[in-house]
Amino acid sequence: MFGFLDDGKSAVLKRIYNSGTSTAFVKVVVQEITYDASGQPVEQPPKALSAAPLAQQNTLLASPARMIIPANGMQSTRLLFMGSRAQERYYRVRFIPVLPSSADSFDQSADDQQAYKNTLAAQVTLLTGFGTLLFVRPDKVVFDTRLKDEKDTYSVHNAGNSVIALDFVKTCHVEITTQCSAIAQHYVLPGRTYTFTKEPDKVHSFVLQEGRAERTISFSTT
Repeated sequence: MFGFLDDGKSAVLKRIYNSGTSTAFVKVVVQEITYDASGQPVEQPPKALSAAPLAQQNTLLASPARMIIPANGMQSTRLLFMGSRAQERYYRVRFIPVLPSSADSFDQSADDQQAYKNTLAAQVTLLTGFGTLLFVRPDKVVFDTRLKDEKDTYSVHNAGNSVIALDFVKTCHVEITTQCSAIAQHYVLPGRTYTFTKEPDKVHSFVLQEGRAERTISFSTT
């Protein structure tokens, strides 16, 4: 799943539902994603807060970072970015069900922790979490998408400073319009290019999303 923290906003709310039959203890883990010289993503270790003011932390915070959610209940956590947004940042946020322990700061006594574990031991238990990739847009977003239509390829280059999305990407037969590929979605980071390879007798199409602005684009072999 993907999410965005748009320019002009400092926080986004995530609602976590517990569809199970037992109380869930959920830990929120935030890791920044950077890119190495070859363009490969690298997950950084979770960042501990320093003694500097919150406005200078330059990181994404989850509040609360520990949640106790009753069966069939819901709780919210706020993802708040504190610091400079001169450039776009990327974070993987994981919501992980765990067995409570003193190290996880759930404020449960040792007796309560053991009672909860004993309850789970008496039933079949499946702890399933999920994650999201959060794009933190810069303070001043500039979209500059450059399309290049050539004989055998069609390229989408992101010359702006924030991610763009290619949504509802599909390839259909020119004459049999119901004969289409599965729909896909791609994200193009600043400075990157996504290239389509044209196919004979096929029409390629997608919806280009630049923030809230959208436009439909289609192309075929020339």
